[in-house]
Amino acid sequence: MRFQEYGNRENPTLVMLQPMLMNPSAFNFVIPQCSKNYHVVVPTMPGHDPQEPNEQYTSIEEIASCVENWVQEHCGGHVKCIYGCSMGGAVTIRLLSDRNITADTYVIDGGITPYQLWKPLRYLICLRDFMMIWLVKHMSVKVLRKMMNSNKYSEKDVIYVRDCLHSLHNRTIWRGFYSTNNYDVALPLLKPVGKVFYWYGAEERKDRSWDLAYIRKNLPWAKIQENIGMGHAESFTVYPEIFCKMLAKNIC
Repeated sequence: MRFQEYGNRENPTLVMLQPMLMNPSAFNFVIPQCSKNYHVVVPTMPGHDPQEPNEQYTSIEEIASCVENWVQEHCGGHVKCIYGCSMGGAVTIRLLSDRNITADTYVIDGGITPYQLWKPLRYLICLRDFMMIWLVKHMSVKVLRKMMNSNKYSEKDVIYVRDCLHSLHNRTIWRGFYSTNNYDVALPLLKPVGKVFYWYGAEERKDRSWDLAYIRKNLPWAKIQENIGMGHAESFTVYPEIFCKMLAKNIC
């Protein structure tokens, strides 16, 4: 894993963990603003880095361990904020479980929580998700454009999504889904010293119902925030200015 750094290293550190299926440029819309006040660190998820084309996805547990090692070595084991979206949110939950590093604030944005289901059923769900992305991966830009909201996404955005999907190995897609749905968490989670927020988009409320139930049960101290007009992983991609304001408010 590479760790990209932006801004002044003397500033408080903000670690940003990306969603699955997006490459390291995922946070490009918000890094210029965030790096004015924070030392921004973006780990590049295995199998998602164009500069490492032969690398494949590992697991939520291994990614969390790599983040912990880096923060311990470079930040003394403590950072100002850890933000994770979707798969990155799962890594954030694992970091809360491990308790090997600390943060003043944890923001879990549409984070995926471990499925509490019969194992064969979890496997079938992963197979369904894999096949869905495999089909989308082989669609043309024209077909993909029809699937994406034209009021939110430009032609450039559609091409970006197509290129991200084309760059992923099938094994990375499979491992990514299976690990994100089935990673280990040491329950009960102990309340951290820092604040914990769980964000989700109003347009993904139904999809996040299981995750919200898990958060309410296992992270009861987390403040849940619904973001109006947003879908999954849209806070920093479609609404970067709003994202920076919300993040700054939560960190303060």
